[in-house]
Amino acid sequence: MTPAELSESLRAALAGAVADGTFALDAADLPATVHVERPRQREHGDWATNVALQLAKKAGTNPRAFAEELARRLADAPGVAKVDVAGPGFLNITLDAAAAGELARSVVESGAAYGRNATLAGEKIDLEFVSANPTGPIHIGGVRWAAVGDSLARVLEASGASVTREYYFNDHGAQIDRFARSLLARAKGEEAPEDGYGGQYISDIAETVIAQAVAAGDPDPRTLADAEAQEVFRSRGVDLMFGEIKQALHEFGVDFDVYFHEDSLHENGAVDRAVARLRELGHVFEAEGATWLRTTDFGDDKDRVIVKSDGEAAYIAGDLAYYLDKRERGFDRAIMMLGADHHGYVGRMMAACAAFGDTPGVNLEILIGQMVNLVKDGQPVRMSKRAGTVVTLEDLVDAVGVDAARYSLARSSTDSSIDLDLDLLTRATNENPVFYVQYAHARTCAVGRNAADASVRRADGFDASLLDHETEAVLLGRIAELPRIVAQAAELREPHRVARYLEELAGAYHKWYDQRRVLPFGDEQVGDVHRTRLWLNDATRQVLANGLALLGVSAPERM
Repeated sequence: MTPAELSESLRAALAGAVADGTFALDAADLPATVHVERPRQREHGDWATNVALQLAKKAGTNPRAFAEELARRLADAPGVAKVDVAGPGFLNITLDAAAAGELARSVVESGAAYGRNATLAGEKIDLEFVSANPTGPIHIGGVRWAAVGDSLARVLEASGASVTREYYFNDHGAQIDRFARSLLARAKGEEAPEDGYGGQYISDIAETVIAQAVAAGDPDPRTLADAEAQEVFRSRGVDLMFGEIKQALHEFGVDFDVYFHEDSLHENGAVDRAVARLRELGHVFEAEGATWLRTTDFGDDKDRVIVKSDGEAAYIAGDLAYYLDKRERGFDRAIMMLGADHHGYVGRMMAACAAFGDTPGVNLEILIGQMVNLVKDGQPVRMSKRAGTVVTLEDLVDAVGVDAARYSLARSSTDSSIDLDLDLLTRATNENPVFYVQYAHARTCAVGRNAADASVRRADGFDASLLDHETEAVLLGRIAELPRIVAQAAELREPHRVARYLEELAGAYHKWYDQRRVLPFGDEQVGDVHRTRLWLNDATRQVLANGLALLGVSAPERM
């Protein structure tokens, strides 16, 4: 029995009590899904629910009496061995071994679909993440968003949403000018401007720009006037840098559906249209020669200039146009993932969202990620061989590999800073969380290979009642939780919940492996107990693979 099936049995018992007048409720008062969860203490049963506490007051009775009546009705449901009422009205439910064990077969037969749900079905979501300026390699903070953002997209999709991964290409503004000047200076053998960019990558790109120009039959940009040369380095250099960024992300397992160019908002009139829309809505005013958005009406700490007194659009004007563009493209939700230095950005953008007539936190969500610190040999790692001043995506991958990098960055809440121990992440020990989970998957594969050699085949038999050991109950309970974990991770925008779940599942599997044998021992004949345990082994393998796929991490068959 799956948690969803148990939930349906609970709802059927509630509906029966409403229909015969035992509970003074209307059918509309019943939840669409009765929430069940694993009790903290195993001796309290397989599943628990607090539905009696939720409905008793509306039914005009006390929760304990409500729970006792519901327990009486549920006790007759197929697969339920026992129902206890605890405390003020909690129901603790124990399944019989056969009902619990059927989950193993259900998971294997569901395959890659197990864990998916439809809680976000019909939602069209634009998920913007990374969006590093095309002026240098992606630094470690951006790498965190690459891992978390792509994992979040996978979790949202697994919950039924249609997700567009979007990269906001910042190709408008002063940082691009500084980048071009830095390339030109390096090409001339000069030091970078004081406000420019350094690092070996600037020399590499400058040399490539020169080589490309000469190969195309164009003048060596170093022979041109500075303004003309700077434009060559701008156009070619940005393309080269962004090509490197895209390639690095691709090798990290992250690809985007849309690369949106900031410059396009200013070239196609989107900024003017956004200002005009807000003016029509009555939220724009003129003062001190500038055009302002009255964001204080929507909770911001001050009103914002959107067109400066010199006629130039302020930075926020592009943000307004970009948000409106997303909504006009048909997205129900725009989720933006930003670095820790963007806390001050949240209030003004939520106010802008409200000014457009949308709902902050619904149509627009902004997630803020905290810092990542790298440690090696007990010391902080702060410098990159290529970028000079920051640690980059390539540096991290070179140090620990794609799987360890992605998993370690995605396994912690983005609300907290994290320290990544590069030495730990390269160890083949249980202290290394990605190794611990991947090794569990590899172990399930090894058991499967050995079972085939011993002629233990799933197809020859399955008796769910034979999965009656305590370690099997625990393992089945963990397996049953994947759909709930995925739905919760999607709802809360917290893919790290999947990683932590996988670590618990791996621990339950290793304990089961230590105590129950899939293969016959000595002269023992192959029987249903071995075949049934193989079903459980393979169900665990499937869940581990499905969970790792949600994090964009491989599920190796051998280690």
